[in-house]
Amino acid sequence: MSSYLITVQPAGWRFEAEEGRALLLAAEDAGIVLPASCRNGTCRTCLCRVAAGEVAYLIDWPGLSPDEKRAGDTLPCVAVARSDLALWAPAARRITA
Repeated sequence: MSSYLITVQPAGWRFEAEEGRALLLAAEDAGIVLPASCRNGTCRTCLCRVAAGEVAYLIDWPGLSPDEKRAGDTLPCVAVARSDLALWAPAARRITA
């Protein structure tokens, strides 16, 4: 199975996301918390921007307008990587043990 390198900006944290795994879950696996609530693509709490790379969605129509999609906005709870990515997510935080 393929995986992609995801960089969370502006912090510069990096994690691997396996092909088909939601970005939100892959980030959590790596100890990075992105804001989230519904986890099904409707509440928009996890909204962030794809600064570089390409995503696809696990559902047919996530809660984004066509303009938001064109601008690069994404919902990582229902988005999967299709390439290495840079996500602009200033509200992200890292879990420390």
